[in-house]
Amino acid sequence: MPQLADVLGSTQVQVITLLIAADVVLGVLGALMKKDFRFGKVAGFMHNGVIGYVLAYAVLASVGEALPQLGFVVQIAYVLVVVALIASLLRNLKKLGLPLPGTDMM
Repeated sequence: MPQLADVLGSTQVQVITLLIAADVVLGVLGALMKKDFRFGKVAGFMHNGVIGYVLAYAVLASVGEALPQLGFVVQIAYVLVVVALIASLLRNLKKLGLPLPGTDMM
């Protein structure tokens, strides 16, 4: 079974962490532009986003390592997390006023 440090240092967790960081920065910029910035919102996102995405993925990846027949579930979860974070990044870019085609559905 892999060590938690190995899982947390994986490329997938690094990508998720970078997307979360970009999402936080864009979200803070958007909130500052709209004069709607509150530390409570940032703390809530950090608690839910970081714990929800990074640690949950790390646990799932550990389970996938222990039970190789579930490896496909880990890959599906990774893709879904990345898609969710990219959608959030696009919403934040739209809040900053960038015209993004096809984002009316978000």
